[in-house]
Amino acid sequence: MLSAAAVQPQRVAPVARAAIAMQATIDAKTVKTLRDATGAGMMDCKKALLEHEGDMEKATEALRQKGLASADKKSSRAAKEGIVETYIHTGAKLGVMVEVNCETDFVAKRPEFQELAKAVAMQVAACPGVSVVRVEDIDAEWIAKEKKIEAASEDLQGKPDNIVEKIVEGRIAKLVKTKLLMEQPYIRDPNMSVDELVKSYVGKLGENIKVARFVRFNMGETAEADESEE
Repeated sequence: MLSAAAVQPQRVAPVARAAIAMQATIDAKTVKTLRDATGAGMMDCKKALLEHEGDMEKATEALRQKGLASADKKSSRAAKEGIVETYIHTGAKLGVMVEVNCETDFVAKRPEFQELAKAVAMQVAACPGVSVVRVEDIDAEWIAKEKKIEAASEDLQGKPDNIVEKIVEGRIAKLVKTKLLMEQPYIRDPNMSVDELVKSYVGKLGENIKVARFVRFNMGETAEADESEE
């Protein structure tokens, strides 16, 4: 007679196979559709879809119940409170100061909010190419200059103007994205962006949260600048 331990794997295997099959059917496009509809983070959307066997309506309802689908609705509310957080990298050669805003002083004092601010400061330290928070902060003159440089690229010479324009727009979009803090993959979970990280905390804390600005300090920068001016 077979023991209970011997038959257990036969019971578990079909369940495991079903779980794997479900993950396969929930592709990135499906997750993005739910993310666009709710404003919740990609990982939260994927988890909700898995928990509800791919049912979009049930997954949406679950996200709303958790408050994760309300981030976009809160985005227009004034966020005038908050904190300034700092991060000093090991060796004290790199430091970051970041301002993160919320709606009330009560939330600003919550450990979860302070945790988020620290995570954002660490993200800035880990992304030396990032220079602004969001696309609205990009200098229009800089974009115009970069477009001229790209349009003059050797590999684009002789191509029709409309083709050159599309290629240049695509290249500039990629370049701009590397400079945007909110578009970067979160260093502790590359499956979500910094924007999605912030929105997940909006769901947790129930207030609008915005990264306002940041400053990065690299040891020796002022000395190098002074030498170049001589």
